[in-house]
Amino acid sequence: MEEMRKEPSKSIIDSGYMKARLLASEFQLEEQMGFARAMVSAAIFAYWREVDTGSRWNWGLPDPLSDLELPSLSAEAEFLASSFGTTAANLDRKQAGYALGVLYTAMMPNSLRAKAGAYYTPPALCERLLDMAIESGIDWQSARVLDPACGSGAFLSPVARRMAIGLGNRDAKQALHSIEQRLCGFEIDPFSAWMSQVLLEVTLSDLCHKAGKRLGQVVRVCDSLEQSPAGEEFDLVVGNPPYGRIGLSPHLRDKFRRSLFGHANLYGVFTDQALRLAKQDGVIAFVTPTSFLAGEYFKSLRGLLGREAPPKRIEFIDERKGVFNGVLQETLLATYKRGETSGAGKVSFITQRQDGSIKRSSAGPFNLPKDPMQPWLMPRTPTQRGLVSQVGELSYRLADYGYKVSTGPLVWNRHKPGLRDRPAKGRYPLVWAESVRASGEFSFRAEKRNHKPYFEPKDDEQWVVTEFPCVLLQRTTAKEQKRRLIAAELPADFIKEHGAVVVENHLNMIKPLNGKPKVAPATLTALLNSDVVDQVFRCINGSVAVSAYELSALPLPPPEDMKELEKLVSKRVTRKKLEHVVERLYGNGGG
Repeated sequence: MEEMRKEPSKSIIDSGYMKARLLASEFQLEEQMGFARAMVSAAIFAYWREVDTGSRWNWGLPDPLSDLELPSLSAEAEFLASSFGTTAANLDRKQAGYALGVLYTAMMPNSLRAKAGAYYTPPALCERLLDMAIESGIDWQSARVLDPACGSGAFLSPVARRMAIGLGNRDAKQALHSIEQRLCGFEIDPFSAWMSQVLLEVTLSDLCHKAGKRLGQVVRVCDSLEQSPAGEEFDLVVGNPPYGRIGLSPHLRDKFRRSLFGHANLYGVFTDQALRLAKQDGVIAFVTPTSFLAGEYFKSLRGLLGREAPPKRIEFIDERKGVFNGVLQETLLATYKRGETSGAGKVSFITQRQDGSIKRSSAGPFNLPKDPMQPWLMPRTPTQRGLVSQVGELSYRLADYGYKVSTGPLVWNRHKPGLRDRPAKGRYPLVWAESVRASGEFSFRAEKRNHKPYFEPKDDEQWVVTEFPCVLLQRTTAKEQKRRLIAAELPADFIKEHGAVVVENHLNMIKPLNGKPKVAPATLTALLNSDVVDQVFRCINGSVAVSAYELSALPLPPPEDMKELEKLVSKRVTRKKLEHVVERLYGNGGG
């Protein structure tokens, strides 16, 4: 422990996360939350003691917002928590609040953390989102502001700081009263709500001391989704709402039915609630995953936003790793304005530097589609700006080519009894995603763990069998890969040789609607494997999934313009020549 005291602050904080998580893992799942709260409570006590040292008011910690009983800590845990809190007091107050919030979530059981969607926002991103709110017209001297999922106060504290600066010329008591009346946080976890109140008072401690009074209660322990906006509308609703699938009660499903299609996601429902809580001309400023931009489950939400609060600015966070502790999803910052009639906005990109600051680069404007329920086409790099402009004029889709898209029918872990190592009567080749090569060729393989090359369907499983040629396309790819669209034609002679095949669920099947399609499968495969179409897809997609819904929405050239490409494909020309043709079909790729 003596060595830990000699480490720089950041090293102590980082090692503190790891050691606290290890200590928490020694407890049963049902005991981990109690231990996490006890640890963070001890860390906050040490933090408060340090930042309040020398204050002539010598105020104690704000009272807990509930009667949570905290277990006692071992000497090792008590020392670790105290060291963490003392070290946090040496950090900038924004960084200190973030460190204490992450300490809490780091010790949560993974299942509970995922269910609650508890991931705290780095300070630099909080500040950038608040700057975006200013660009949309927010005035900190007068705005009423709500964070409906405030956690430990990642957004409330910097908002309070900005409010205090804006009111710097006022009497301290008046300024404090103004902030108390205009700033509000909702939080369902009473311990997080208490943390938020504590860190808010630290943020406003200078103003509180000048006013000679403590900060009034700003954070409300409640279920945000149950709140009614009647008489309580806000100029700004800001935050990082929780995300993940949620089962809604019949009452809440009915309340939010206007934004739901299929299963509900927490951040989508919170976005709907934000629209109800923001006043007309009010601003919603949220950090969310990017999946709502194109996913089918979010099409009703897109339609709602397009009608009531179109986005003013969207800023994509370049990295998937290392930005939000424990999160691998792609994320973005967005501002929406209620009552806005224009579907035009601006796109930028954010890169977080090693020192925690951010670098921004512009990618230009975007326009929502005429039907905002459709996927939103937006540049994801500055070089895609011209491409988006060109593609926005294309009205053809796979259905116009004579195709429909579905996922491979076999979910292997639900059909394990039918997996086979060798061919035999009544068995068919089982086509896995690995059979679709990055080169755009089909190569029948089953080499990965748990993969078997054949499947023997029961009489009631014949629906998994495919007896016709189609285009196969991998369903899961990441933005870091060279290509997101990886397609191959399932050859007719392979079908003929084996009678039929079974396609596994990690492949999309692009199948002829009826009869002969307007564009041959080999030509369509070449088109999908082109660099230009890959870039178009990246301007639509918002997750690692290459969904049938997004493929069906992919803008394509007119089918009658595909004749030249078809001739070149039949002649087996080089990929470079094919790329030149596709570039022309898409207006030279916007270049």
